[in-house]
Amino acid sequence: MRFAESPISERLADAQNLVYAPVLEWARRSLLPSDVLGHSLHPVLTDLTLGCWTSATLLDVVSGPASRHAASLLTSAGVAVAVPTAVAGAADWAEMTGSQRRVGAVHAPGTDIATFLFIGSQAARLRGRYPPRPTWESWQT
Repeated sequence: MRFAESPISERLADAQNLVYAPVLEWARRSLLPSDVLGHSLHPVLTDLTLGCWTSATLLDVVSGPASRHAASLLTSAGVAVAVPTAVAGAADWAEMTGSQRRVGAVHAPGTDIATFLFIGSQAARLRGRYPPRPTWESWQT
């Protein structure tokens, strides 16, 4: 991974450390850092979040209107689990150094964007706006 050794990634990590300092301190004191249980909760929580969102997406694509309620529940669950996932990740990241810290600094904005997109998706679902079910013709173009 080139960004693991990039000076730009190091500057990004320094900027995030400065901007998120209060959140990082709070995350360190939470029950979610690795040293509390001896193993990081972040990977387990990411599996839950991604599993919910992947399942919701598959239901939208494969089942369409018949599974809107289930897909909305899964989207909500993924958003809810994303919060402790981010806190656990922040707590772990606050203790990292070197290339791990730089990789985490690049990882975080991508996951933040995904979370905000799914929050937007859930907001649209709550207003009765659901993704259209793809048709065979739409896959051919």
